[in-house]
Amino acid sequence: MHLKAKRAAFGGLLLAMTVIFMFLGSVIETNTLFLLAAASFFVGVVFREFGQMTGLAFYLSAVLLGFLLAPNKLYVITFAGMGFYIWGREFIWKILERSAGVKRKMQWYRLAKVILFNGLYLPLILGYGELFFGGEISEWLRYSSVLAGQVIFALYDKAYDYVQLQIWGKIRNRLFSE
Repeated sequence: MHLKAKRAAFGGLLLAMTVIFMFLGSVIETNTLFLLAAASFFVGVVFREFGQMTGLAFYLSAVLLGFLLAPNKLYVITFAGMGFYIWGREFIWKILERSAGVKRKMQWYRLAKVILFNGLYLPLILGYGELFFGGEISEWLRYSSVLAGQVIFALYDKAYDYVQLQIWGKIRNRLFSE
């Protein structure tokens, strides 16, 4: 019982930190993407620690609280996309991890991550690019944004892997060792 209360309290703290990072992303304009990425990493931590349904509930709660509390709603939408990507990639890994007959799991995993990211990103840039750029945009800017997004995606994905393996791995051992 003590362990469940400790984990519930920890989940609440992570939710509070997620909303604080979203709020700070609205206030500190120069570090917006960094803070939103850090906030979305908490979705993966909760997914790995408490399971997929708790991770989904955490994600939805963070988005709802973000809309209620954060001053810039566009940043909450950005967090929603980033958090959904993190939840989705963890979910894909769970599916591939359980399937014994799938050969080359890492190749399938990488392909699924790219499809997931582009399924979220490309409709926004190609269909609603004016929303992000504040008016009409040229075709050159639209397609260069697609290419830049692929680079940013690769960096974001590597940063998440690093946080999960190096940073969260060390913190987790200290928090949950009993």
